[in-house]
Amino acid sequence: MHPFSLERPRDLSAALALRAQAGRNDAPAEYIAGGTDMVQLLQENVRRPDRLVSLAGLLDNRIELTTQGLRLGAAATMAEVAAHPEVAVQFPVIAEALLNSASPQVRNQATMGGNLLQRTRCPYFRDTGYSACNKRTPGSGCAAIDGENRWHAVLGGGEHCIAAHASDLAVALVALDAVVQVRGRQGERTLALTELHRLPGTTPHLETVLQPSEVITAIVVPAHPVARRSHYLKIRDRASFEFAVVSAAVALELQGDGRIRQARVALGGVGTKPWRLPRVEAALAGSSLAPEALRQAASIAAQGAQGRGHNDFKIELMQRAIVRAAETAGARA
Repeated sequence: MHPFSLERPRDLSAALALRAQAGRNDAPAEYIAGGTDMVQLLQENVRRPDRLVSLAGLLDNRIELTTQGLRLGAAATMAEVAAHPEVAVQFPVIAEALLNSASPQVRNQATMGGNLLQRTRCPYFRDTGYSACNKRTPGSGCAAIDGENRWHAVLGGGEHCIAAHASDLAVALVALDAVVQVRGRQGERTLALTELHRLPGTTPHLETVLQPSEVITAIVVPAHPVARRSHYLKIRDRASFEFAVVSAAVALELQGDGRIRQARVALGGVGTKPWRLPRVEAALAGSSLAPEALRQAASIAAQGAQGRGHNDFKIELMQRAIVRAAETAGARA
């Protein structure tokens, strides 16, 4: 493990003054909250900061539901949010995404803000024995493109990186039009969650739009008719403590005749960031829940997808996942 110093600032303003940064490997100082992902990467010598800045006790951990929607303090743990009875009723896709993530022990420690900033599970990124990883070492190449890429993205990748985004929670939140509240030395700002994560482009090591000193302070999910009839489907290689091969978050509002008034659809395990599908949503609007109608709308998700050999199967699987998640969401009262 690379040696580092640990700062424990007295308050959030003091933490921001230390100008740490999350989500990139070339930052000399990084913030740490729950640390469930960070500690593993430190142990494996993937992350080598000179300084860690602890956010323990400095961020809001409240879970608040109002007529306007749901507000989650960034320090609320995954377990606390998943166990909240009103979250399970009013935003089932969020509770399901959390309960399908990690293990109970990790969920007890991991924070909501940290979950959104977790790093990819690409084995070429996490194993320093592979030298070619643009996300870990900019300019070194991407070993996954011509390597074992079963776990990798078919949407949003390119010649510099095809690593899939890892967060289940982010997929559910993207489907519900969530926003994140961010605080830095220059003040506060609000970002749509769809804008938080960057496509790899030519700079895969830059994963988010957060600037030095900026931290996520809260996640806000607006109240919406689609939220209660929602579902998170996770397809994975084993029943627990496994990351998604493909996942789908679907939220629906139905008309009186049972047809879909409006839909929200996002995918995980297949994109270099949480992947929202507005064209699929538009195709579902006005559609019935008949399997053939759902399959026709879901087929749009394949447009622009590019397999790299081992992950070609994801293009068909993600369409089937959308159909199955929509059927489950549509059957909810």
